[in-house]
Amino acid sequence: MGAVFRTWGRAFLSQWHGKMLLMSIAPFLLALAVWAAALYFGLQPLIDYLHALFTEHNLFSTSTSWLRSLGLGTLTAVVVPLIAMLALLPLMILTALIFIGVVAMPLIGRHVGLRHYPQLEQRHGGSIIGSIGVALGGMAIFIGLWILTLPLYAFPPLAVVVQALLWGWLTCRVMVYDTLADYASAEERRQILSEHRWRLLIIGVVSGAAGALPGAIWLSGVMAVVMFPFLAAVSIWLYVLIFIFTGLWFAYYCLDALARLRAQEVIEKE
Repeated sequence: MGAVFRTWGRAFLSQWHGKMLLMSIAPFLLALAVWAAALYFGLQPLIDYLHALFTEHNLFSTSTSWLRSLGLGTLTAVVVPLIAMLALLPLMILTALIFIGVVAMPLIGRHVGLRHYPQLEQRHGGSIIGSIGVALGGMAIFIGLWILTLPLYAFPPLAVVVQALLWGWLTCRVMVYDTLADYASAEERRQILSEHRWRLLIIGVVSGAAGALPGAIWLSGVMAVVMFPFLAAVSIWLYVLIFIFTGLWFAYYCLDALARLRAQEVIEKE
């Protein structure tokens, strides 16, 4: 566990490096542009579709009685747009994740590798296409589980815990691949995943707790609906910053593990 805490401290300090702060701008602007267009053209049709679905299946009376029984009667007037926003949130995560993986992670890996692990040989066991594939595959599972757990938003503490666990699994899956894509062979990556699985999951879950914070913004009910465009931009910016810190944490841990693995191999050969 010492390596987990040590690499967290190194990632925290690196987060404030000028290059890392500048690195957050491009993914944020890209994701913001994509979602500005998507919300302009798609938000109202989505709300209209959900409203028609609720009307057709008489879900308004069901949701109203359910929310009032939970003491959340103020949400009955905005239940449809709130569900629409919660359904869109995983897609916002997806765009932030892909843009970070494609734009920022190669730079993060080189930044950490060249400054702190210049002796490591780059064996290029991954690729950009592989990174996108891992991200899309993970997000497909993530979105499905997210939709199934949407009712948990009626119990905010439980919703935050579930988000943290989902986020932890996803970040571990994606960040390990992106971090080691340039430096490790495919076999080395699998070995590190196998030997350090639980520590990597701990890093992912801790990052997942931070990743759940933007989702908590949407729990403000009526104000979340009124301030939706502004809150969407803030959420995307927070996700980008969290992904960059998480990328740095995984980069320090994984490259340190790779350096130790290769040093052990040299000792065994001798």
